[in-house]
Amino acid sequence: MASERVLLSGEPPVEVLLKPSTRSRRLSLRVSRLDGRVTLSMPVGIPRAEAEGFLVEKSSWIREHLAGVPGEARPMPGTTLLFEGTPHRIEAAPQRGVSVRDGTILVPQTRVETTPARLAAFLKTVARDRLVMASEHYAAQIGRELGRVTLRDTRSRWGSCTHEGDLMYSWRLVMAPPPVLDYVAAHEVAHMIHMDHSARFWGLVGDICPDHKAQRQWLRQRGGELHRYRFRD
Repeated sequence: MASERVLLSGEPPVEVLLKPSTRSRRLSLRVSRLDGRVTLSMPVGIPRAEAEGFLVEKSSWIREHLAGVPGEARPMPGTTLLFEGTPHRIEAAPQRGVSVRDGTILVPQTRVETTPARLAAFLKTVARDRLVMASEHYAAQIGRELGRVTLRDTRSRWGSCTHEGDLMYSWRLVMAPPPVLDYVAAHEVAHMIHMDHSARFWGLVGDICPDHKAQRQWLRQRGGELHRYRFRD
């Protein structure tokens, strides 16, 4: 049985992905805090009627959780954008590039329709500088050298590390408070020694980033806000 999508009736209707899994031992619902995607994992062989009945039974729970998912936002002059964990007002100004000043992000007043793309380019540039700097800092602490550092717009993880020491990060981390960005860098650099999430791994993260628990909690509670901004059509 392949995955399929069904529509949970009500106001508003909710699309749900039915996902059969050999690992599932029971029906299990998940509402993504990143984009509001609803997934029902189900043991192989469960009748579709039983799955749909379960969805109806849990409809209030589903809508309650969807209400907590941040709505999508397109950054334009007159709106706000998170930068370093603080909402910044976006204003058009007679200038060529993007700049930040006194809690405001200034963008060129010409071709305003390109503002989201310009902001994305600006955020990626700042993110690369800060993530490379943070990664080098933590790598020096553990006596390792960095491989390649790449940025992507990932939704399932904030970073990753290969066995070769290549690091990947979500550029949206620059919208989070700087200590959160630093924690993710410390987390991925620690994987250069421990390619797991064992006690030894977390012990190393704690050594090089003592306040990592608070930053990890911020990502759990508010990380979804970083994904609500839509920079492309």
